[in-house]
Amino acid sequence: MTLLHTHDYGGDGPQLVLLHGYGRSHADWAASASPLTAGHRVLAVDLPGHGRSPAVSPWTIPAVVRATVDTLDARGVREAVMVGHSLGGIVAVEYARAHPDRARAAVNLDGFWWGREFPGAGRVGEGLLASAGAIAPAGYVEQQVSNSARLGITADRAEAAARAAAHRLPDGTWRTLPERAAARGILDELHRLGALGVTTWLDGVDVPLLLIQAGRQPSPAPGTEWFAEFGARFARGVSEQLAALSRARRSIRVQRIDATHVMHMESPETVAALVTEFVRGPSC
Repeated sequence: MTLLHTHDYGGDGPQLVLLHGYGRSHADWAASASPLTAGHRVLAVDLPGHGRSPAVSPWTIPAVVRATVDTLDARGVREAVMVGHSLGGIVAVEYARAHPDRARAAVNLDGFWWGREFPGAGRVGEGLLASAGAIAPAGYVEQQVSNSARLGITADRAEAAARAAAHRLPDGTWRTLPERAAARGILDELHRLGALGVTTWLDGVDVPLLLIQAGRQPSPAPGTEWFAEFGARFARGVSEQLAALSRARRSIRVQRIDATHVMHMESPETVAALVTEFVRGPSC
């Protein structure tokens, strides 16, 4: 049994379980969690190999879902709405697929991926692997704060999130997470699911789903213009599939908002309002 690190944001009402993205931690949710506690009980989880949670080997979606179930059982959480960002959004959907009796619904914030054959996918994967388990300089956190400022994320929130997502070493440098072995497993799982395409991937998930897609791409840093083009091309394909899904399946609600991929940190009030409206709606 693997028990994951959790952070209880408190609140009272329907239970929400928040899951973060790749290389991040529960701390990313702090700004969105605050307004959510007005009408919900809010618990955030560090995924395996992230934040303060132990790793699982091999890192697979079924193993992560099992660890999440064990962790929620240990906290006395039997039923919840699963809310995830990016990688966490994919896990939230897969949790709901595996345990529809435990998931009232699932919310996926921009958690969509591509198959290995999608043009540019190899280059993205190489970059993620290169940064996994790497030793970052002492100024790592300050650089993360600077990068986040371009998206309007306040320095205090950006600093807390950066510190929670990496391990500080005795010499003042930082080790990024997840470690390389876990990163390989994560990418294998993401590419496997991404190769299905959004429509096929979501087939068989019977609980209500709220799928929120980022409506903007961040301004590319010098030298990363190729990734902006990659992301825009992929987003167009996802948008077409989501539009068709929302017309064909009444249990799926699709929302596109004026924010970038890190929408829950960039526009926390908007994200919290969408989640609250969805949970209070007739479909849940």
